[in-house]
Amino acid sequence: MKSKEIRNKSVESLRELLKERRERLRDLRFALSGGKVKNVREIREVKRDIARISTIIKEKENDIKKDVVIKEKNIN
Repeated sequence: MKSKEIRNKSVESLRELLKERRERLRDLRFALSGGKVKNVREIREVKRDIARISTIIKEKENDIKKDVVIKEKNIN
């Protein structure tokens, strides 16, 4: 999944996507231990997706916090 696609989503939908990707990683790890995974590269891609999504969630949360602080300063 591309960063541009991820950035266009809301924080709530990103959290849901993160949950789905973590479940997919868990499934792939179980399949790998059972010898059922043919595309091992998918594990790496899912892990990178998880990292991208987590990073973008943190960025968006920090932007929200900054906006709140700026608004509080403007009020006072």
